[in-house]
Amino acid sequence: KESERMIKMKIGVISDTHGSLYFFEMAMSYLKDCDKIIHAGDILYHGPRNDIPGGYNPKELAEKINALDNIVFAKGNCDSDVDQMVINHPIQSPYTVLDADNLNILITHGYTKSKEDMIQEAKKFKADILIYGHTHKKELTKYDSLTVLNPGSTSIPKDGSRSVAIIDSGKIVLIDIENNGSILSELYIK
Repeated sequence: KESERMIKMKIGVISDTHGSLYFFEMAMSYLKDCDKIIHAGDILYHGPRNDIPGGYNPKELAEKINALDNIVFAKGNCDSDVDQMVINHPIQSPYTVLDADNLNILITHGYTKSKEDMIQEAKKFKADILIYGHTHKKELTKYDSLTVLNPGSTSIPKDGSRSVAIIDSGKIVLIDIENNGSILSELYIK
């Protein structure tokens, strides 16, 4: 029955923080009452780019992350062995899986495969939700029975707004973290 598969757990989804303590804290102000936080990768560093995000402070960001006991990570292309040395949570690659109230959530950063390949993998693993990052562009769509979510980037968005997502009561909501939490998009999972 559909009502039996509704998520009772509130889950926050974040990606591509790239070392920005400022934007991580802003994002967490919207996710603070979530039971679980999913981070889809690119946690502390930004690679050899000129666009260093505001509030860049990877050392303090690692300390904030280590204070959390409800966060899971997928490894991004900018995440290294050094990151794992300073973060006290496993940074998993290429996927991490979360079973939330009988919903199978497959999480990946998404830099090693095309979106079509990730969707096929998610279907193969019988995922209900595929979460990925990497593009710094939000996505919330359905592919048959699979819900696909990219929460966008909190620190260096490529689509105009810094964002996070919340999965709650069978619905996913994308939130603009700089515009008083305005809802950008929402979709029911089932």
